[in-house]
Amino acid sequence: MPEPPVRPSRIRKWLRKNGTGLLFISPWLVGFFCFTIGPFFSSVYLSFNSYDLVHRPVWVGAANYATLLHDDPMFWQSLWVTVKYAVVSVPVGIVVGVALAILLNTKVKGQTLFRTIFYLPSIVPAVANAVVFSWILNPEIGLINGILRSLGLEGPAWLNDPKWALWSLMLMGLWGVGGSMVIYLAGLQDIPIHLYEAATLDGASAYQRLRKVTLPLLTPVIFFNLVMGIIGSFQYFTEAFIMTNGGPEGSTSFYALYLFQRAWQYLDMGYACAMAWIVFVITMVITGIVFQSQKRWVHFGH
Repeated sequence: MPEPPVRPSRIRKWLRKNGTGLLFISPWLVGFFCFTIGPFFSSVYLSFNSYDLVHRPVWVGAANYATLLHDDPMFWQSLWVTVKYAVVSVPVGIVVGVALAILLNTKVKGQTLFRTIFYLPSIVPAVANAVVFSWILNPEIGLINGILRSLGLEGPAWLNDPKWALWSLMLMGLWGVGGSMVIYLAGLQDIPIHLYEAATLDGASAYQRLRKVTLPLLTPVIFFNLVMGIIGSFQYFTEAFIMTNGGPEGSTSFYALYLFQRAWQYLDMGYACAMAWIVFVITMVITGIVFQSQKRWVHFGH
């Protein structure tokens, strides 16, 4: 009797179907597992160790977390600076981005040119932005204080003054609002015209159309930029590192900057990993709260 044909296993069927695609994306998969997933889980282990990159990790249990929460005032200061930055810069960035998008959504002469001008700063490298603004905000030879002096006013010390340094970085953050503006602009153009026409026929003013039609239908885009803004605020590093390095008097010592200093200046990698996981949990909690709240104020669909 002839032997029954051997049926290929499910794994073989799956490999025949997807093998070519896997082969093409294999470089990305190798990079993802080696440089993303691997370090991600390694940092969990290292956060419970004392590790300086030179010697083997030494298990210390929860000592790193206990020191962070109870014996490191710089941890709380850097967290507070980051929270202040997020509380101010994220809402202001949303308001300015939406306002610019609404202005640039009107049909005026040179509309494309104005959109390009406002968008360009968002694609300039962060290092270049930091270097330029270090000059613009210089209290002695800076552009802003030079303009103020020509008007008979004396400008603040900006980055050299503990009272103004953080506000200076917040002000600088508005320079790159063009990136979110483009996303808002796409959201505005997705709003059906007939809703505006119906509102106009009902006698709605421009402000009422903005409040009752534009903003409610733009809330999914606002929600997206809100989440991305919160995550980005807790990762704020480059500008503070180049322009102030945490000074003056720790007024711009952001969490990510302090984490970098613990990791690469003090070579306290275990401590830095613990810091990274704390900020990860904080970001996840805040993002989770925002996701829960969106049920009450985000309107999906038209």
